[in-house]
Amino acid sequence: MSSTLAGPLTDHCFTSVAHSGTAKGKSITIAGVPTYLSAPQAPAASGVETVILYFSDVFGPFYINAQLVQDYYASQGFTVVGIDYFFGDPVHLHLDKPGFDRPTWRTKSVEQARASVPKWVDGVKEMFGTNVNYCAVGFCFGAPYVFQVAATNMLSCAAVAHPTSLTEELLRASKVPLLFSCAETDSAFPAPFRRHVEDILVEKKATYYFQIFSGVSHGFGTRGDPEVETERWAKEECQRAMVGWFKRFTST
Repeated sequence: MSSTLAGPLTDHCFTSVAHSGTAKGKSITIAGVPTYLSAPQAPAASGVETVILYFSDVFGPFYINAQLVQDYYASQGFTVVGIDYFFGDPVHLHLDKPGFDRPTWRTKSVEQARASVPKWVDGVKEMFGTNVNYCAVGFCFGAPYVFQVAATNMLSCAAVAHPTSLTEELLRASKVPLLFSCAETDSAFPAPFRRHVEDILVEKKATYYFQIFSGVSHGFGTRGDPEVETERWAKEECQRAMVGWFKRFTST
């Protein structure tokens, strides 16, 4: 039986500080699934397009924080597509409602993601073709779906931040270079789990990179407080590292 390397969603997964900015992407549909699309302003320097598959946390790809992150990737020369496996029903629409049944919402969302991700990935490949590079990035809820795609021959590399629901089976099946962006305080991905992941990657002779930020907790990569210097810097450095990772393996 596969062991757990990152736990289930915790309270930190459902808290956020909304960021400010104007989204530059648009809403499209891929394989019947709502999708955020953010396109680069100029062609890739290499002449080969790179498409980033964005797997969001429970706030979804249309949450302003997620839109701004995807737009940042696009500003660096990538085409970004973010799957809305919540189908217009992200968690933040419910957090202020008395009696919100979070476990039921989570179960429904996991089932929707499980059903929609494979056909959506196929739709992305059909839309962009085979003469492009593909990478994937996932935050919290989205991390296991990154690893599902990383087990195929589609990706050049992948990255996750503060993952949840990661199993040893998923990790061992990955075929691509992996970046982990981690928080010092993370009940879903605590230090013992993180170190076990590293042990497995060493055993596999995988190509990997860990960054661990002190003074921040689960969710910092997309939902930290920009007014707190430590959280702002960790979030920005996380995203800079991911862009560098994508460029390293795609020459974008």
